[in-house]
Amino acid sequence: MDKHWTAQLPVKDLKSITPVSGGDVNDAYRIETGNKLYFLLVQPGRAEDFYAAEIAGLRDFEKAEITAPRVEGYGQISGDAYLLLDFLEEGSGSQKDLGELVAKLHLTHQKDRQFGYHLPYEGSDITFQNGWFNTWSELFIDQRLVQLHEEIIKRDLWSEQENQIFISVLEIIKGELNKHDSKPSLLHGDLWSGNYMFLNDGRPALFDPSPLYGDREFDLGATQVFGGFGSEFYEAYDSVYPLAEGAERRIEFYKLYLLLVHLVKFGEMYLGSVSSTMRNIISKE
Repeated sequence: MDKHWTAQLPVKDLKSITPVSGGDVNDAYRIETGNKLYFLLVQPGRAEDFYAAEIAGLRDFEKAEITAPRVEGYGQISGDAYLLLDFLEEGSGSQKDLGELVAKLHLTHQKDRQFGYHLPYEGSDITFQNGWFNTWSELFIDQRLVQLHEEIIKRDLWSEQENQIFISVLEIIKGELNKHDSKPSLLHGDLWSGNYMFLNDGRPALFDPSPLYGDREFDLGATQVFGGFGSEFYEAYDSVYPLAEGAERRIEFYKLYLLLVHLVKFGEMYLGSVSSTMRNIISKE
């Protein structure tokens, strides 16, 4: 990285800065100083508020006593947003402990029983405004699924037949969610296997949140799309915070949501998975 850029970071005695894997959204680096390691995320050409929701989510995790990176600094340097976190040393741990941690997260409820968040979801390809709503259906359907549908139509990513199937699926989802007693849990918002780790002392940790208060099945749906969560995870979760009847069916809605996000981000390579999931939802009607 440019030395003039790195000199403006709020760290002392910088020894090295090394590129590391940071997902598909950010540039990421491991920073070593004289007495501390940091994890640096950079979003070129974006204002510092690009990381506002992630920062708020990590601070909410801290209040809920959920193991996660601490925010060490943030801002904008030469037109690039950055987020500086403490560096978590990776180790190994158990899916049981991870399941219990996620259940603990979900047992943190919004005090006014409102669904949403005070900051938007900021992605590289799509933004969701969040806001506050009295029902989960208003947030999930109107602010997420409908917006994704509009974006897919605009980008011409599926056929008219797929469009009609989605409209039918949307009616099914509306009907099911209107019958379900949702409670606004604190959610990770993007709970796939790339966003958890085990520390060198064995504890599980969560990171890179896209926070909101919503139905906890939303997070569990994300865990089932790309793998990385074993049977011990789900058994431990259910032992701490048992799921309501019909959860398995509703989780399909949230798997569809995540696949739709990936359809928008990465294009037609996800169309087959989207179509299969929609047809699965209809077949179980």
